[in-house]
Amino acid sequence: MSNKTQFEKLGLFDAKVPRYTSYPTAPQFSAELGASQFLGWIAQIPENSKISLYVHVPFCRRLCWFCACRTQGTTTLSPVASYVETLKQELALLAANLPAGVTLSRLHWGGGTPTLLDPAMMDDLCGAIFDVAPMADDGEFSVEIDPNEISEDRLEVLARHGMNRASIGVQDFNPKIQKTIGRDQSYEITRDAVDMIRAQGVKSLNADILYGLPHQTNAGISESVQKLLSLSPDRVALYGYAHVPWMAKRQQLIPADALPSATERLDLFETAETLFLADGYDGIGIDHFALPTDGLSAAQKSGTMRRNFQGYTDDQAEVLIGVGASSISRFPQGYAQNAPSTSAHVSAIRDGTFSTVRGHVFQGQDKLNARLIEAVMCDFAVDSNEISQVFGVSHAALKSDFDRVNARFEGLLQVDDNGLFIPKDARPLTRLIAQAFDAYDQGKAKHSSAV
Repeated sequence: MSNKTQFEKLGLFDAKVPRYTSYPTAPQFSAELGASQFLGWIAQIPENSKISLYVHVPFCRRLCWFCACRTQGTTTLSPVASYVETLKQELALLAANLPAGVTLSRLHWGGGTPTLLDPAMMDDLCGAIFDVAPMADDGEFSVEIDPNEISEDRLEVLARHGMNRASIGVQDFNPKIQKTIGRDQSYEITRDAVDMIRAQGVKSLNADILYGLPHQTNAGISESVQKLLSLSPDRVALYGYAHVPWMAKRQQLIPADALPSATERLDLFETAETLFLADGYDGIGIDHFALPTDGLSAAQKSGTMRRNFQGYTDDQAEVLIGVGASSISRFPQGYAQNAPSTSAHVSAIRDGTFSTVRGHVFQGQDKLNARLIEAVMCDFAVDSNEISQVFGVSHAALKSDFDRVNARFEGLLQVDDNGLFIPKDARPLTRLIAQAFDAYDQGKAKHSSAV
């Protein structure tokens, strides 16, 4: 029996599964959590600790059809300027409530298109952020950069304020695919953006590329990967395109009949994976690749890699605070999400309160299950000694649970008294295996393909 035949039998090609960038996943959040709870959690952050900060900019000059992020199009900078003023108010509110001595382990600007901001707005926003907390000595400041929406003067501002990692979206270099997904971005434009980034002394470059796009073929993705490799990114995220037109209405513009099948998606991933590995990149988790010199590779080797809303990370901070509309914060006590609507978020901040509208307070076995899922997603393994020491679960109980999961996957996993391990041949099943530790009902949630 071939792997594909067995994968099909196990339901891989039909499954819709969370990406597990949080646990519980966002569909499980409830409206019972609000701004007062969020404020209480901020107050409990230890003094002199490191936290991470995420800043969301929900504006784009153009709306790419493939994107499922919460964004809105704009032809002028007027609404962007107004939003930046709201971000500054939100940051001031955070500064007024944050315990003393906090520093930033990670600062990430996402969107949307953060590089839509003009240089003066960027300078202003950086000043407001660092009035809240300075970067830690080993901190990382990263920005998502649209190669079509960047310039030397904007990069100069970001670099001057300490940006030391840039992230560019590639998706695919094939012009036909770009036209089909509403994202025109030539190799030359991308190369020039990379050259500008490096000219500013930004040493670390991340790139995102997608598989599973309409009209994508093995030969085509090979060509795109090879072009990307010529830019020598330090880290690559090879994400599966999530076709969720019921959630992202703009995806209705993408012809569903041009999308590859689930088995073809797996072929596309494996084709790209082979090229990255052959070029000296380390495979990181289910969909990332990094040079051996990159911090993510070191974190994987040391067993300290984590998973959050940006995917895989080497950040060890226990608190991540999301600023801006729809942003999600993570605390040791649970998750809190800002109002998804930009207008509702702006209204709350201008009334002098955080816009928290939903979230989740950890309860029962949430933290145990979260760690099991994170270990599966990051390490393809669960160490029984670690789980037993941290959560007080007996080895016998863990082995019983691991045997249950292994039976679900017809013995493809390795289970013994030391824990659970996913062999390489079974790793396409990783998200399904993670789901086996999810205690919440996923029936009402609509997720993307497991492949």
